[in-house]
Amino acid sequence: MRLGVFTVLFQKLPFTAMLEKVRSLGLDCVEIGTGGYPGNHHCDLDGMLAAPEKISEFRNEIQSAGLLISALSCQGNPLHPNAAIAALHHSTFEKTVLLAERLQVPVINLLSGCPGDSPAARYPNWCHFAWPPEYGELWEWQWTMVAIPYWQRAAALAQTHGVRLAIEMHPGFLVYNPETALKLREAAGDTIGVNLDPSHLFWLGIDLPTAIRKLGRAIFHVHAKDCAIDRANVAINGCLDGRPYQAVAQRSWNFRTVGWGHGLEIWRSITSALREVGYNHVLSIEHEDPLVESEEGLKSAIKFLNQALLRKPPGEMYWA
Repeated sequence: MRLGVFTVLFQKLPFTAMLEKVRSLGLDCVEIGTGGYPGNHHCDLDGMLAAPEKISEFRNEIQSAGLLISALSCQGNPLHPNAAIAALHHSTFEKTVLLAERLQVPVINLLSGCPGDSPAARYPNWCHFAWPPEYGELWEWQWTMVAIPYWQRAAALAQTHGVRLAIEMHPGFLVYNPETALKLREAAGDTIGVNLDPSHLFWLGIDLPTAIRKLGRAIFHVHAKDCAIDRANVAINGCLDGRPYQAVAQRSWNFRTVGWGHGLEIWRSITSALREVGYNHVLSIEHEDPLVESEEGLKSAIKFLNQALLRKPPGEMYWA
């Protein structure tokens, strides 16, 4: 298993300087945004597709730094009821598939998207409750008429180009937990899997090792991001929290640097469960901690995860 970073953290650095920084920190992999919500600060998607020599230069520079690309990431909402937004995010996805193939990157990280409540809607409508009954009707329409047809087509495109699609389970989108992730995988095929981000699952109350064992081979990529639960605020308002991320003291939970939300025992249980299900790719550090400066947070996460990472394959059971 390798240790990497989602390079949006270094979006203010030029590409070469970003690679030098990542290499100096002793990391193995970079996860690079190609557009959508992460932006494309280190990847000129259109420029590279238009000029193959730029793809070779891009790949060679990363290899010369002793790094691998763990994934290309273009998280967006291709199911958005605003046709212009949906079209933009879908176009970015299609171009990312082509670039991933040419770079020989096996995984693209995405979000499942969320439609509106009808073809005439203006905004996404995330309705995950059993009552009133129209919520269930809307849920069924969103999946059957919008999400499943879209992802069946997307999976077919990715399969044609030898790429797997890792959907991040994220509240606010149709796929937000293991059940919904496996529902989409069953409907669209095993080209669809997950980008496992523990931070969202922590605040939902999900036990990570149990979820990992349930997801099994559907795990294509893993983010290393933590979450701290404020029990005093949860005791008053529960875990559903729409306050802005800047209201750290008032929120029920906050994203944290790895190790500042959950301790070493939990993270060791996560890496052990990943090994149990055969995952041997990367832990890609994503920094979104409102209390810690980015580089300090990254260095802290690296030091912490080096105590939980299993780099070598298991040894022979000489005792068995």
